[in-house]
Amino acid sequence: MSLNFLDFEQPIAELEAKIDSLTAVSRQDEKLDINIDEEVHRLREKSVELTRKIFADLGAWQIAQLARHPQRPYTLDYVRLAFDEFDELAGDRAYADDKAIVGGIAVSMVVR
Repeated sequence: MSLNFLDFEQPIAELEAKIDSLTAVSRQDEKLDINIDEEVHRLREKSVELTRKIFADLGAWQIAQLARHPQRPYTLDYVRLAFDEFDELAGDRAYADDKAIVGGIAVSMVVR
């Protein structure tokens, strides 16, 4: 798995790993008469339900962990998708740079 799961997401990660392994077995053993599609479907439904249950009852620290997740998109990710060119302005009068604030001049070549 390529995703980084947080500690409270481990049950979801384990279930997803089981689904992935069953799917891989199903692909490898297409010649055999083993049909595990129903089991995979049942596990996917269970995964969706478990995800809803876990995320419906998050605490303050868990919400903060999600907000600070390293794979969460950053402002510059959205800027690169929205504009053709972007020149970031950095620094202030004290010759410092605040990484939390993004500002600059952007050009979009999209004609509507």
